[in-house]
Order: sequence, then C-alpha cells, then structure tokens
Amino acid sequence: MSNEDITLTAGDAEVTVQPGNGGRVGGLRVGGIELLRQGERFGCFPMAPWCGRIRDGRFRDGATVHRMPLNAPPHAIHGTVRDGAWRTARVSADEAVMTYDLVDPWPYPGRVTQVVALTPDALTLTMSVETYESSFQAQLGWHPWFNRTLQGASVELDFAAAWQEERGADHLPTGNRVDPKPGPWDDCFGMPDGVDVTLTWPGLLELKVTSPEEWVVVYDEQEAAVCVEPQTGPPNGLNTLPRLVTPLEPLEATTTWSWTRI
Repeated sequence: MSNEDITLTAGDAEVTVQPGNGGRVGGLRVGGIELLRQGERFGCFPMAPWCGRIRDGRFRDGATVHRMPLNAPPHAIHGTVRDGAWRTARVSADEAVMTYDLVDPWPYPGRVTQVVALTPDALTLTMSVETYESSFQAQLGWHPWFNRTLQGASVELDFAAAWQEERGADHLPTGNRVDPKPGPWDDCFGMPDGVDVTLTWPGLLELKVTSPEEWVVVYDEQEAAVCVEPQTGPPNGLNTLPRLVTPLEPLEATTTWSWTRI
C-alpha cells in the first residue's frame, strides 16, 4: 500500500495518520477542535529505536561503540524512525497499521510496527520493535505536541510522579532521583504504576495520557505547545537502562489518550 495520509474517524473524533512523514499522527480533531500542534515536525511522532537524547550520540554493545548522527548537538535525539517513510500495512475506518524497517544509521536489522486505533473518546497507539537476527538494546515512545491554547483556554497539566530524574547541564539525567520540582520542564519523571498525566483546557476538554510504562518526559518550555511523552526508559537509556530486543522477545509499548468534554 502507499504511504499517503490516512484519515480515521470515530464519532466526532478524526485522526490524520502520516506514514510518509515519519509514521506520525499529524492531527487529532475532537468536535472539530485540533488538539495537536500543526506542522511537518509536530503532531505526534514515534520515537524508536531510542527516546530523547543519547549522550554524544554514542552507545555501547559489548565492546562495540556505535555512533548516531548528532541531530541535537552534542547529542543524538529521538531515534531514526521519525525521519523516514513508513509502509501502510492495513487500514480500516478507525485503525491504521504501519511498519518501518530499521536502516542506517541504526546498526541492527529490525522492524518497527505501529498501530493507531481510534474510538469516539480515545486514541490508542501501540508500537513494537522486533528482530529476526542480532539482539540489540532499544527504546520506544511517543512525542506528542499538544496545543497549549484551545479556543482561548490555556492548558493545565496535572500529574503525580514518584520521582524526577535530576537533569544535568547537558540536559541528560545525572543518575540521581529527586523529588518532583515545579515547571517549566524538559524533564523525565518516574511513575512506577504507569504513566498518568491529565491535560485540562478549562471549560472545554480534559485529556488523559496513560501508559503501562513508568517513564514520561514532560516538556512545556515552548509557548505554542506542551509535550507529554510516555517511553520505555529515560533519556540516554540505551546506555543507562537498556531494554533488549531478541528474536524471541520484541519490545512493545502502548499509550492511550482519552478525552471528556467539560
């Protein structure tokens, strides 16, 4: 199938899926209101095979050091799959399935599959990375850009994290866990019982971002949008907390955004 844009609908919710633009969700409209920041780099993009920054773009596999392009100097950021075209595997009125085969600069063969499933009051994103050859460490996550303001209402963020990863001057976790601090944030938080963050546009809409994963990056330093990014490990996690993908065991992750009118 082609990698042209796909429109999913359920009730008064409508999602635009963009396989050709990094497998991202390009738009989410509820009752005609666009929740995601618009633009080629925005919407909500998948992060794989790593999330956030890798220190100096380097990670080690045994004695081998791999180097990724420094697309956020001095670090590498947000994986490689958002930069390529995905293949559409299956589409229905309310669900799309896309795949992306890992290529250079990622050193290992593997396939990433993403499912985008819409209901009238929720969007569920599911992703997996699998290999049939060498095992490798990887991460999965999503990077949504939610509009800060909707119809004049400015978003309010609410969450209760168990800890915050202390952030060093290089924007990477130091390895210390500290009590959560007030924003603004470009920080990773730990939620051992699963990610649970509520975004409220007063008088308009409440949206909950949930995930069984225990890591979330919250980024609200930009005026136009706020980001709530569930992921399978912290920034620089390929080095500090690797998750292994093997021929017998893929790495899988899911997140659900559910909304209610106020």
